[in-house]
Amino acid sequence: MADREAHTVIVAGLTRHFPLFEVAPGVKIAVFNMLGDTYVVKAASTALAERLKEVPAEVLVTAEAKSIPLIYEMSALMGLPYVVLRKTYKSYMGEALVAETVSITTGKKQQLFLDEKDQRLIENKQVVIIDDVVSTGSTLKGMKELITKANGQISKIAAVFTEGDADWSEVVALGNLPVFIE
Repeated sequence: MADREAHTVIVAGLTRHFPLFEVAPGVKIAVFNMLGDTYVVKAASTALAERLKEVPAEVLVTAEAKSIPLIYEMSALMGLPYVVLRKTYKSYMGEALVAETVSITTGKKQQLFLDEKDQRLIENKQVVIIDDVVSTGSTLKGMKELITKANGQISKIAAVFTEGDADWSEVVALGNLPVFIE
């Protein structure tokens, strides 16, 4: 395995080295993947739950897949149910709602689906959106669209990291990751 350039970050008090990957010609991002890192999941969940303790919330919502352990842990800490927006439709999802997004890592269009049964968990509820990283805002836009279609009210958006120099003031985050342009 080749040595890969990395960006060192402190996540909720834990030091991690995120590998840099080119996502467009001359543009690299530090990839944060908490899957399998129980310590980061627990520390980040605790820190975000603490920052959200005064926010009106009845349900947590995320998009699959990397933020699933985060939302699971936050759900347990906050005593709230959670919903995972899926990236592929399954027949058991019934009359699912759908929104389109574009992934920063693949550069391709994706869809997010809100399962028919989960629509009832969101309807007329105060929703907190949870994500691992908010970068371009495309997935966030898709999540907001689905919550609105399901008649939920977004009370707050939270992520472990925001990315880049966009105005992410609406997001409760533990840190910001730079975008590296060569």
